[in-house]
Amino acid sequence: MSATGRPERESRSAQRDGPPESATGRPERESRSAQRDGRTSSALLDVRDLHVAYGKVEAVHGVSLTVDEGRIVTVIGPNGAGKTTLLGAIMGLLPSRGSIDLFGAAAARTPVEQRVEQGLCLVPERRELFGSMSVADNLELGAFARYRAGDRAIATTRDEVYQRFPRLAERRAQLAATLSGGERQMLALGRALMARPRLLMLDEPSLGLAPLIVKEIFSIIAALKASGVSILLVEQNARAALQVSDHGYVLETGEIVVEGASAGLAVDARVAATYLGQGSTAGSRAGATPGAREEGNAGDAAARPVA
Repeated sequence: MSATGRPERESRSAQRDGPPESATGRPERESRSAQRDGRTSSALLDVRDLHVAYGKVEAVHGVSLTVDEGRIVTVIGPNGAGKTTLLGAIMGLLPSRGSIDLFGAAAARTPVEQRVEQGLCLVPERRELFGSMSVADNLELGAFARYRAGDRAIATTRDEVYQRFPRLAERRAQLAATLSGGERQMLALGRALMARPRLLMLDEPSLGLAPLIVKEIFSIIAALKASGVSILLVEQNARAALQVSDHGYVLETGEIVVEGASAGLAVDARVAATYLGQGSTAGSRAGATPGAREEGNAGDAAARPVA
């Protein structure tokens, strides 16, 4: 640990099983999946050296990550670390520099609508439901791209969503604005599943929910993986995120400072002390101020001027 309480960045390559470094001092990314687990790469998402800025203020600095097919990958970190900004860039909602390969093809110039059609879906932190519309109508909107394509299996998908979320079936005629917090999260997940995603990105799915509901939501996330959906999970509840995921990244002030198998991160002394409350330094990192707002503006704690 450094004097600031942050993990020493020099040890990052060792934490990833010692990948070789390029002339710039950055780890080489060409065989990152194989370096981590000795697996043949089947990446649905491969992000390399991603930079995202709000005007002249950069909020994400050179982030690289991979999501392989059939895996749950989590990004944990404090408020203001750049997690929501990262998802926005991957979705195409924010301009960025760097490389984003989606389903084996470069996605730099792919519009948001086409990314959805290809199988990428985002469940945003605030759920973004249509409160004046019924549960059923919100679900139907999730399949809009499929309607345009003439997909005739939408009703089957809707029945599957109702089977997965029985409470939504019970409340199908109820306005979304009248649902509880947990039910709204289920509706947001159900709406995304109506698009039949190959890769589902979840932004803080446990935010503002009671502990019992959080447990239920994470059980649903684990079940989604079993059904064949790959997931990129952004979450402040580090303990729950590491329990349900296969691989994890720790994002601080816009940079990846640690990555590795989730089981290993869960017992890493520095991660445990800071994010799992298992040491005196818990909560001491910059950007972990209680009540701080999530990223999404130029005042982000992760932000720094662009040279």
